[in-house]
Amino acid sequence: MNPKTTVLTGITTTGTPHLGNYVGAIKPAITASRDSNVDSYYFLADFHALIKCHEPELVQQSTLEIAATWLALGLDTENATFYRQSDVPEISELTWLLTCHTAKGLMNRAHAYKAAVQENENAGEDPDFGLTMGLFSYPILMAADILMFNAHQVPVGRDQVQHLEMARDIAQRFNHHFGELFVLPEAVTDDNVAVLPGQDGRKMSKSYNNTIPIWLPEKKLRKSIMRIVTNSLEPGEPKDADDSALYSIFAAFADAGGREEMKQAYRDGIAWGEAKQKTFELINAELAPARDAYQDLISHPVQIEEVLREGARKARAYAMPFLDRIRHAIGIRPLA
Repeated sequence: MNPKTTVLTGITTTGTPHLGNYVGAIKPAITASRDSNVDSYYFLADFHALIKCHEPELVQQSTLEIAATWLALGLDTENATFYRQSDVPEISELTWLLTCHTAKGLMNRAHAYKAAVQENENAGEDPDFGLTMGLFSYPILMAADILMFNAHQVPVGRDQVQHLEMARDIAQRFNHHFGELFVLPEAVTDDNVAVLPGQDGRKMSKSYNNTIPIWLPEKKLRKSIMRIVTNSLEPGEPKDADDSALYSIFAAFADAGGREEMKQAYRDGIAWGEAKQKTFELINAELAPARDAYQDLISHPVQIEEVLREGARKARAYAMPFLDRIRHAIGIRPLA
């Protein structure tokens, strides 16, 4: 019998979940969490959040909202392991062990660090002005997240592929010195996963302040969708669905038949107001059943805490004996 494939995904706790998160990451991951042939690890990356966010209340609130979102939408926590990064101290210890065997030159090549240095130089500042060791060492923490559970596959956006390659480099170097301890992870990118546009047509992102939060009340959700930017074509004039941010959002929630029907409506000159109303109705129909569950969970954070603690217990049941093996391999072991 073939061993299960281990798949790991982290969610940084720095904001309110929006429709782009839902379509691009949450929905496919929740479907995968029900696959009995896969060992799925999903974690709230609160240590990663500290790199960019120094507001304690925001980190805590985001953790609450993201955990409630995944649970309300049906994450199978019996089959998958769902935990908070900071509840698994073995990850922090492994980060240090990996740091001691990671070449600084490798970290110098990280895109995020290089971009920050370039931005400082362009502004006439010292190259390392305002940069923290958290930003510089971020790829090592990410490697520890992955290698701690010997993940075979890590679904990532293309901007994160370099960090997966670094995790492989770090694992290979460690294995070379101390034996075959770590699986070499593979980055999984899916060009078919939707990158949702926001209200202004650019990628939906907190950076652009153009997001549509998942759990807006029905009236506010409709108002947000009505604000999506469209062109000035009048009702009756043919419209190009492939050039429409509104259609892209509709298509991310529709089935094949619904997409083709809406494309035909665009060709027939559907009014923008009607197209927006249909988009709202489609999205609301998908999210409404889970909205009450989300509100109930947000109102009972103790329930969420219990789920996360149980997830951490499951995660540590693997991490503790594995870290013992790693410690023994590098010489940190009992004297007798």
